[in-house]
Amino acid sequence: MSFQHFDLHPDVLKAVHQLGYVEPTPIQEQAIPVAMAKRDLVGCAQTGTGKTVAFALPIVHRLRPVQRGKTRALILTPTRELAAQIDEVMRGLVAHTKLYTAAIYGGVGIPSQERALRLGTDIIVATPGRLLDLLNRGVARFDGLEILVLDEADRMLDMGFLPDVKRIIARLPEHRQTMLFSATMPQEIRELSRHLLQNPVNIQVGRQSAPAEGVRHLAYPVDAHLKTELLITLLQKVGMETVLIFTRTKIRAERLARQLVRSGFAAARIHGDCTQSQRQKALDGFRTGHYPILVATDIAARGLDVDGISHVVNYDVPATPEDYVHRIGRTARAQALGDALTLVAPTEEGYLSAIQRLMKVDIPRQTLAGFEVGSVPPPKARSDGWAKKSSGRHGHSSPVAPSRNVNRRRGRQHRNSRPRPAATTR
Repeated sequence: MSFQHFDLHPDVLKAVHQLGYVEPTPIQEQAIPVAMAKRDLVGCAQTGTGKTVAFALPIVHRLRPVQRGKTRALILTPTRELAAQIDEVMRGLVAHTKLYTAAIYGGVGIPSQERALRLGTDIIVATPGRLLDLLNRGVARFDGLEILVLDEADRMLDMGFLPDVKRIIARLPEHRQTMLFSATMPQEIRELSRHLLQNPVNIQVGRQSAPAEGVRHLAYPVDAHLKTELLITLLQKVGMETVLIFTRTKIRAERLARQLVRSGFAAARIHGDCTQSQRQKALDGFRTGHYPILVATDIAARGLDVDGISHVVNYDVPATPEDYVHRIGRTARAQALGDALTLVAPTEEGYLSAIQRLMKVDIPRQTLAGFEVGSVPPPKARSDGWAKKSSGRHGHSSPVAPSRNVNRRRGRQHRNSRPRPAATTR
């Protein structure tokens, strides 16, 4: 099947060919005709299978007769990176039409986003928080809205966006086409869809919560204090060319990226505390190969579409099994091959078991010599208020000065121990 099978307008087909799309993927093959028929739908497919194009093409085809001054399609997505990425796809598809698209998300200036909403830009791609902020300012108007898309719907629920999403939807016309897309579709989202959609068509491509095809899984049991050195050893192996590393927290992402840079690797980091310019610089450097290693929190588990990621490394095992599916979906995209490596500390074994149950697979294990669990005891902390900073796996260390808070506490204790002067009267 080719994209001509969908009877798309010639202007849209021209953009499709220029973007290099040859054959529709299974989710596109099933979802595009339903969307073009203006039916509500719930689409669930593995990461990297082309869900963005599955809803973007019908939107551009349907809105091609331009109606100036009205926003007619709204796409809500959980992260800035995904919003920017969808907007880029939309810009390519509208290249030969007179439609306009704009991205609305935090971390950047508001004036240009306000202008896009006031002018009634045809297609708006937005994160819920920034859009709700502009709605509350009275900037946006959606009385002419025809299409609503919730992309990565389950992630918006995980990230606490559901109240914002409901507030936004309350301001939209009731008579509209609504589409939900995600790689996983838990029961909570199914329940939500019953309230938002009218007689939707449910499309399931592949087994739900299954990993992307072409991913080779491998787990490395290791003590927590040896994870960084094991990671460095793995990175020095031949074949780890473009590596995306996931940590559980922003602090751990920042710390690990600095450790890798000190070890001689060209690494960047992306997490919620980075400014938008820092995030964009890291992603651009990762895409161009300037930074072959990107350390990230789960902010990059959705929406990061980079060709040729050879390895995804779970430095921390995700606490939610679905997050594992999304993380490893950054590799082996578009029928390519990739590797997913997971460093498993003894306290994370339960998380790994939950992942295996969800995916219905047994992840093989491999132990590197010298990194066996329990082989090297963790460095002992000194009891005089100074911490040991490990510079090697065999206990070599250097002192790190106590924090200011420790010094303040000591100062208060010292002041409190001084004898107070006797009371005097005047």
